[in-house]
Amino acid sequence: MNEKLTLFQWGAVIGASLIAASGDLKNRRIPNSLTFPLFLTGLLWAIVNGGLSGLGEAFLACFLLGIPYVLLFVFAGGGAGDAKLMGAIGTWLGLRQSVVVLFCVAFAGILIALIKAISKRQLRFVLTSVFISFYTFIIFVTGGKKLQFANKQPETCEISSESQIPYGVAICAGVCVAAAVVWGTGVEWIW
Repeated sequence: MNEKLTLFQWGAVIGASLIAASGDLKNRRIPNSLTFPLFLTGLLWAIVNGGLSGLGEAFLACFLLGIPYVLLFVFAGGGAGDAKLMGAIGTWLGLRQSVVVLFCVAFAGILIALIKAISKRQLRFVLTSVFISFYTFIIFVTGGKKLQFANKQPETCEISSESQIPYGVAICAGVCVAAAVVWGTGVEWIW
């Protein structure tokens, strides 16, 4: 694809993720008024620049980026806005660049969570929570009988809003790093 078109795609995604990060820091949410227009314009972009195959790729990329965050929403108490934003980003970038974004955003989220946990002296609690969420997910996927959702934790394991990170910041950081990786090195996922 032409460099100007790709620059426009990344510009739209970086701009939207900056707005999302700012809103998530202030209000602790990523609004539908940002994610739905981003999703719809991403689909329109895909159709204009790739026809029906572009639309199909946009939907696959939306699924690829959105589903891990839907799972985090269901099993670990993540935000639904995070999942919608990631899906919308996928519609804009397509499959090749979305894989890079997925890894960069996940790494940014882990790094921010670890830094915050260390600074709040809660590293042990965070690592235990991650293990419990992962274990519960594995039990659910493998057909285990007991499933405990993250929002139904015992009262002794409550996470204060001060301890939670606004994941919009991690998405923004990951998207910016992914843009630098793709533009600086030319690395994309190759099918």
